[in-house]
Amino acid sequence: MEWRDEGVILAARRHGETSVILDVLTKEHGRHAGVVRGGASRKQAPVLQPGNQVEVEWRARLEDHLGAYRVELLKSRSGIMSDRGRLAALSSICALMRFAMPERMELTQIYADTLALIERLNSAAPFAADYAVWELMILEELGYGLDLSSCAATGGTQELIYVSPKSGRAVCRQAGAEYADRMLPLPEFLQMQGVDAELSDVLGALKTTGYFLERWLAPALGNRPLPDARARLVRVLEKGEKHAEI
Repeated sequence: MEWRDEGVILAARRHGETSVILDVLTKEHGRHAGVVRGGASRKQAPVLQPGNQVEVEWRARLEDHLGAYRVELLKSRSGIMSDRGRLAALSSICALMRFAMPERMELTQIYADTLALIERLNSAAPFAADYAVWELMILEELGYGLDLSSCAATGGTQELIYVSPKSGRAVCRQAGAEYADRMLPLPEFLQMQGVDAELSDVLGALKTTGYFLERWLAPALGNRPLPDARARLVRVLEKGEKHAEI
């Protein structure tokens, strides 16, 4: 068995004395692991960093074997490492991909959206709102999408400011007023592209997506806790600990 593809490195962990097991989100083959012989060397270490864009050649005797990778660097994203907020976002992306995505399942749209977000992290552009929209996309693509198009109670489309924690549907200001303390926030930028988002809006959006990641997605994956990397990102944003615009 043999194939070539491009992808983004999610993780590399030591395997024996000289090799690593590389976890890659690939364009055509989904999330896929393989052994990189000699990957623990100093020469290979800068190449096998999370977030880097690579071309991989995978070979195995049988399709269900772990197999081995040959790796060629296409694009380094080492610039992310110098920014606390962007590094926290990258770590959360990689951790959530490994947490939520089954191996070897086609993930074409998820790959495209994840690559676009990582490219944004690697630029000087604000990223936090895009990250929150990305989490919303993950829920949608995995079958746990929220319905933010109209009010669950009235069917209206105006002043949608809440999300029902029970149904995952939007709720308007009037219908949700009595239960406001139980509702989740629905910032406007989650509903409409191009709307500016303040840091408080982003944190509200992450409260909402985090709730459904934890209450809807995680139980389907064996009730494992969400990765610590996501909580660290939220803490970084809460404290405003950033070296670049978010």
